Amino acid sequence: MCKSNDCAFLILYKFVKNSALNSLLLQYKPFLLFLGKFLLTYFVLALLYQTYLNRFDSAANQVDSFTQMVANQTQTLLTLFDNDALIESHPTEPSVKIIYNGKYVSRIIEGCNALSVMILFVAFIVAFTGKFKRTIVFILFGLLLIHLLNVVRIALLSVALYHYPQYEHLLHAVIFPLIIYGIVFLLWVIWVNKFSIHATTTAKK
Repeated sequence: MCKSNDCAFLILYKFVKNSALNSLLLQYKPFLLFLGKFLLTYFVLALLYQTYLNRFDSAANQVDSFTQMVANQTQTLLTLFDNDALIESHPTEPSVKIIYNGKYVSRIIEGCNALSVMILFVAFIVAFTGKFKRTIVFILFGLLLIHLLNVVRIALLSVALYHYPQYEHLLHAVIFPLIIYGIVFLLWVIWVNKFSIHATTTAKK
């Protein structure tokens, strides 16, 4: 049992605390919803991706199917401009070597397939959700665009490394990643301002 004054103080304290908490939750509700949906989508997709990768034996230098497909498509694109382009499995690691004009210019590893970028893209779109059909269509369009641009990126990078091997770090670590991330950022901006619920709500005001 508590004294009447103590009980009154405790009740008042809880009321103020709960009111402040509710006020904060209401104030930051849009951000918290965005963060929750983003993290949930990201972790679910990342878990599915890791489960997919676990099917392949990296210790035996086995390349996952999607990365192999990216390598095949890169070779096809390169041969459109120069017949002397081929790919082959790396003998000591899970990657695919790109040989251009008889020179080993680059390798494609799992991290080059852009699936991690695609997961980020999808998580953001779901977090800033719009109408269901519109969301699905935009996600499919974005994934296809990211994939195609990634193949073009790898092909151009291979040609650039053949002619300018001294700029490998600048080309591989700075310029070409910026192209992919720049396109993804642009897609995010277009989605938020044109197709998401945020855009619809703003247009009605």
